[in-house]
Amino acid sequence: MTDAPAWFATTARAVESLRPDIPLHCLRPAVAAGQARRIAALFGGKVLYAAKANPDGLILDAVWRAGIQGFDAASIGEVATLRARFATAEIAFMNPIKPRAAISAAYRDYGVRSFALDRPAELAKILTETDTARDLTLIVRIAVHDPSAMWPMSTKFGALAEGAVALVQAARQVAARVGIAFHVGSLCLRPDAYRTALLAAGAIARAAGVAPDIIDIGGGFPIAYDGITPPPIEAYAAAVHAALDAVPLSGDGEVWCEPGRAIAGPAGSLVVQVTARDGGRLYINDGIYGGLAAPGPPPPAFGLPLRRIGVNGSHQRQFRVFGPTCDGSDELSGLVELPADMAEGDWIEIGQHGAYGACLRSDFNGLHQSRTVAVGGPPMLHTPGYQDHEYHDHHNAAGRQLPQ
Repeated sequence: MTDAPAWFATTARAVESLRPDIPLHCLRPAVAAGQARRIAALFGGKVLYAAKANPDGLILDAVWRAGIQGFDAASIGEVATLRARFATAEIAFMNPIKPRAAISAAYRDYGVRSFALDRPAELAKILTETDTARDLTLIVRIAVHDPSAMWPMSTKFGALAEGAVALVQAARQVAARVGIAFHVGSLCLRPDAYRTALLAAGAIARAAGVAPDIIDIGGGFPIAYDGITPPPIEAYAAAVHAALDAVPLSGDGEVWCEPGRAIAGPAGSLVVQVTARDGGRLYINDGIYGGLAAPGPPPPAFGLPLRRIGVNGSHQRQFRVFGPTCDGSDELSGLVELPADMAEGDWIEIGQHGAYGACLRSDFNGLHQSRTVAVGGPPMLHTPGYQDHEYHDHHNAAGRQLPQ
């Protein structure tokens, strides 16, 4: 059993106390809770936190305390982790393609009843591995795409229109509840993408002659990055609510969403230490194979904010920043602006990195070393629509006051 993480009022206090010489993941549970509450209030339906974004217990517990008691799981490992932590949680197995053993274990051992699918073979698998159970919720994922999204999600998953119609009809024949799901793409910058996707889902439902019990709008809600200021979260909620009538939901139909990055992203930062400086080059103790791993282009191509911990001089300059491995490509993309007097031993905080970084890190070159702490304070950048007061929760998961 691992020790509970230490808690600090700020990242600077954590660095001052620990003087870390390995990467330090700083999680802000109050920020995760604030993001979760905001999304739940605006969308009004059922919110399932996408655990793949950050399955750390600090984040999971913060989401649970905020009232989000449903989870989107991508693997049987996530299912097991979530059920062990939250006995009464609703868990939906939303990976459209799952191993047979994972389907069986999820249903029989962990009480999962909701499963996503996007092809006839997956439907057959689910029915076989659950002995054609009559208490299933089967959610057909359809292919949609919005070019404003930084990472597309429908190149790998999603049934095209004709196939989706047949799948919805087949699911209605065997399932207690049937849903239609989509994902417009991660970091979607156009709220109207959700309206377009809802229109497509409605057309499929009508062509199938099926009133879905669930419409699942997925995730994709953006957060702010350096140089990227998305529309306010209210604009996304408004686009969804304006188009919900396009889907002929059943009388007790539900609307689901699955935020991951929008909850966890602002709730974490990574503190790294400079191990060497050579003119305009900085070498740090983490990189793209570690805590700075990310889906898509390497950071900070999508604008991760950086700042030195401690006194920042007024004079800035641009640096190339390299990670610790022996791979020459272990470099942050682009030039990074930091104080001109950066030196060996300095610490740099890299913000907006609570989603995906820690859970994507590898042990390449034997460098998988890091520590996680909890800190207070707001995120490094504010996403429009989220208010400062929503982050003012100065207590940890056990209800203890945070140290100042």
